[in-house]
Amino acid sequence: MATKTDTSSATHTSHPAFIPSPAFATQMQRLLVDLTELSLQGKQLHWNVVGKNFRDMHLVLDEVVDAARDFTDEVAERMRALYILPDGRTGTVAEDTSLAPLPSTEVDTATAADLAAAALYATSKTAREIHDDIDAEDPTTADLLHAIITRLEQLAWFIDAENRVANQSEPAQLTV
Repeated sequence: MATKTDTSSATHTSHPAFIPSPAFATQMQRLLVDLTELSLQGKQLHWNVVGKNFRDMHLVLDEVVDAARDFTDEVAERMRALYILPDGRTGTVAEDTSLAPLPSTEVDTATAADLAAAALYATSKTAREIHDDIDAEDPTTADLLHAIITRLEQLAWFIDAENRVANQSEPAQLTV
């Protein structure tokens, strides 16, 4: 008869192939916070947008929320795969986000477009700011950042185009 071994008191040791630095963990947490805030801001705007092109703005804001939520989960799960504890608690997000706050009132579609584009670009900026350090430590995680940057900037472009004036509106830093 086989004897059952009790492993509940045994110490388990993992042997991951990569152990991130504390700075790496901090940078990933920054991105997690901004992605979490982006999803919340997208819903806040989605619920309170009014005006011309309401339906289009309402629907594209759902795309923002879906992308932000998916990326939040991917970032948090990547952090856990690397034995980093993600912190998505509301207090942490409110305290640490780099995104500007939103009004608590109804928002006209043009204003909503500007606010959503600004939040998307701010989140993309966070991903860009941490990219090189993340890439230097772990190119695999940097690949995740590439996907995040690509999609967020695409959504920002779609939404920002709502208020552009053909052949007149250009990014402030654009010089040709």
